[in-house]
Amino acid sequence: MRARISIDEVETRTKIRSKYLRAIENEEWDLLPGPVYAKSFIRTYGDFLGLDSRMLVDEFRRRYERPSDYDLRPISPLSRERKRSARGPLLPSWLVILFVLVAVGAALYVVGSQTKTPAPTGTRPTATQQGPPVRDHQRALAQTPKTVKLQLVPTGQVYVCLVDGAGKKLIDERIFTAGQTVPTETAPKFLLTLGNAAVKMKVNGRDVPIAPSGAAIRLLIGPTSTRPIRLSATPTCP
Repeated sequence: MRARISIDEVETRTKIRSKYLRAIENEEWDLLPGPVYAKSFIRTYGDFLGLDSRMLVDEFRRRYERPSDYDLRPISPLSRERKRSARGPLLPSWLVILFVLVAVGAALYVVGSQTKTPAPTGTRPTATQQGPPVRDHQRALAQTPKTVKLQLVPTGQVYVCLVDGAGKKLIDERIFTAGQTVPTETAPKFLLTLGNAAVKMKVNGRDVPIAPSGAAIRLLIGPTSTRPIRLSATPTCP
């Protein structure tokens, strides 16, 4: 009101429906789609008005969110660890060294017994002398991807939060609509949180279907697999 900005103008600039903006102003949180959307709306609305959006989101968490199971997990006592360290190693050091020497000797014996005998000059080695083929195995290892290239295309309004394997936020709780471009990211693995299933996803150029859902979805995406996980899994977008 001080800035003389109407709700309709805020709706146009932030892509947040006016009924949700009024619900935020009146603290009628039951009218919002859920806590994930509520935090994102508060952050976007606060940034638009030039307020401290982080402080607003933290205040919302303290007043209306319950601590997660991870936060409530009790700290295990250190007495057990101290008892274990006081007992010392289960095996004497000389026995460990002896076991290592025996293992090395056995390995050298196996390698020596499998060494190829050189074929006489002018003769062609037989199939037994040539050994098993390894090219196919090496080619398969070379073709296995080591990183994930993630592409997202919104088909409607969807909340997106993307964290890489090191816990770095790549997409920090943003809401995209159909037609908007979501940045393509590459990393060894991702933890992806979606507000719903209104998005098409490609992993390393391959289409990966997302099961229809009206609630939030969290996916762990690796170079060779994509699987759903619990919303309490870490790392998460705060």
